Amino acid sequence: MSTPVDPQSTVLVTGGTGSFGHTMVRRLLDSGVGEVRVLSRDELKQHDMRLALNDDRVRFYIGDVRDYDSVDRATRGVDYVFHAAALKQVPSCEFFPLEAVRTNVLGSANVIEASNANGVRSVVCLGTDKAAYPVNAMGMSKAMMEKVAQAFARNNPTAHTVVSTVRYGNVMMSRGSVIPLFMDQIRAGEPVTVTDPQMTRFLMSLDEAVLLVEHAFAHAQPGDLFIRKAPASTIEDLALAVGKAMGTEPDIKVIGTRHGEKLYETLATREELARATDQGDYFRVAVDARDLNYGEYFDEGDRHESEIDDYHSHNTERLDVDGVVDLLDGLPAFRRRIESGA
Repeated sequence: MSTPVDPQSTVLVTGGTGSFGHTMVRRLLDSGVGEVRVLSRDELKQHDMRLALNDDRVRFYIGDVRDYDSVDRATRGVDYVFHAAALKQVPSCEFFPLEAVRTNVLGSANVIEASNANGVRSVVCLGTDKAAYPVNAMGMSKAMMEKVAQAFARNNPTAHTVVSTVRYGNVMMSRGSVIPLFMDQIRAGEPVTVTDPQMTRFLMSLDEAVLLVEHAFAHAQPGDLFIRKAPASTIEDLALAVGKAMGTEPDIKVIGTRHGEKLYETLATREELARATDQGDYFRVAVDARDLNYGEYFDEGDRHESEIDDYHSHNTERLDVDGVVDLLDGLPAFRRRIESGA
């Protein structure tokens, strides 16, 4: 299995004990990289991961992206950085927004600055669809992460380090995904709780998220944003599909919209699409290269923008129940959970 990173290079994955990190680290090891570093705060998760991988090419760094010194230590001698460390839960970020700022914004700035100081070739920062037109603290902090990455590229045109960002929708069966919750409720004989039956969400696999990051490493110019196209479904159809894949038709209980949730998620805004390049499965959005000449903001416009619609989960390809079942059946993690009864 190949990746765009050079063989025998050293790669750092921040937040590497999470769902994305596990998948990325295994893929890197399979591709033959020389060393993979995992930076995270949780020593128990690192211990479990060390035992599961049993590979001396993996080195674990206890640290926090909020602390520049720990990031600086982890990035010395590194060629590539996958920045996945983040606070991702919408409700917790709503109650503790400054914590989201410290990790998602200031922590990302630490990763970018330390990577540049230590001569890292490329940094890819992982984003979310919630960063487009954000209405919650998690999305706002992730939008600011994108701005920090783009500002670095804009303000440091001769930098050795290429900094780019990626944005994708809900990753099925990742930590915090609603699908395992639905499975647990069905197994317990309880109603499946949905917030709003007509709420839509993008659906993509963890492998597709990894491919998006690899695409960024292979093609990024400084400040680029890459967006993965994806189908979507309503939350009700997703719940019904989980039940159908498990051989039952679940009862649906509507509990109402939670803190900071949207009816639908936007992956690319019309403003971004006006300067985007369609790359098949991806959109590449180049950094807005305007400088502090304010006339370019106030005196000049783009008539093309008004002709474009946002790319969101209400107007992308809409999967029905059977379509979602097919998607679920293709997820190894979903099949393992079905077969194990866990």
